[in-house]
Amino acid sequence: MIILGIESTCDETACALVRQGREVLSHVLASQEDLHDIYGGVFPELASRRHMDVIPHIVDKAIQGIDISSIGCIAVAEGPGLIGSLLVGIQYAKALAFSWNLPLIGVNHVEAHLYAAIMSCHNPIFPALGLVISGGHTFLVHIPEFGIYHLLGSTVDDAIGEAFDKVGVLLKMTYPAGAKIEKLAQQGDPRKYRFKACKVKGRPLDFSFSGLKTQVLYAIQKTPPSSEQEKADLAASFQETALSDIVEKTLHATIATNPQALYIGGGVSCNQRLRALFASSGLHIPIYWPSKELSTDNAIMIAGLGYHKLRLKPQGDPLSLKPHPSHMPC
Repeated sequence: MIILGIESTCDETACALVRQGREVLSHVLASQEDLHDIYGGVFPELASRRHMDVIPHIVDKAIQGIDISSIGCIAVAEGPGLIGSLLVGIQYAKALAFSWNLPLIGVNHVEAHLYAAIMSCHNPIFPALGLVISGGHTFLVHIPEFGIYHLLGSTVDDAIGEAFDKVGVLLKMTYPAGAKIEKLAQQGDPRKYRFKACKVKGRPLDFSFSGLKTQVLYAIQKTPPSSEQEKADLAASFQETALSDIVEKTLHATIATNPQALYIGGGVSCNQRLRALFASSGLHIPIYWPSKELSTDNAIMIAGLGYHKLRLKPQGDPLSLKPHPSHMPC
């Protein structure tokens, strides 16, 4: 069974062919970083227009040399995400499903981020804990079995990746800033600034990064960095505080749920300092990380999870499938 997956939730247009939910046959991705850099973040209307321009070429390139009759389903990210971007991908997926007479399957984008980590495990272990850390999402879920999610905590304001990008703007970095802050932080002193992680009253597993971002702003306003070393110290202090908060709350969640494994997905999972903090945290369960290609938005995870969705619902979803801009898997 070969599944064609389409991803267009935000500012990446991607298409992939995946066999049996695991074997990647092709993957083509078009980034929009050049388009949104001037705004310091994603401009939704421009994102959807770029998706419209490139999606036919992305799909054509992904299926080049493939016998269409070998494709068994069209899987598409149905949300959460930007409404305009989602509409482009869903409408294109509907057109393909109709013209090729194939079932259509809607896939939750953040659930797919967790599946990207599960893909690296040939014998997935459950019950487990799931952590999604990306530009648009930060949350913890208990996974008693594959496909079942119980929300434990989420961000009440900025997602962790969004906080990195906003601090990047304060440090006059180009968008996206996550990898740039990580690189700069390697030269800095994480103890130079005494930033504090924010707590949510009565909700110990929820996250809040807006206040941390404000602390960085005030530090810059009080003493503007005049050298690369001072910028590096700011970056390192911010990064250490934000990532330590994620590790600490994940450890609390393991105490509450007693999982047998931890699956981590989303673009921030690439951060090597985060991986080092988890490695030294004393966590005594296996941690599964996605590959670099699967950590950011991609169509491989959409097609891979689509395979499992189709097994549960062979008839697929109706062609009336609608986007769900804010729908979470739990």
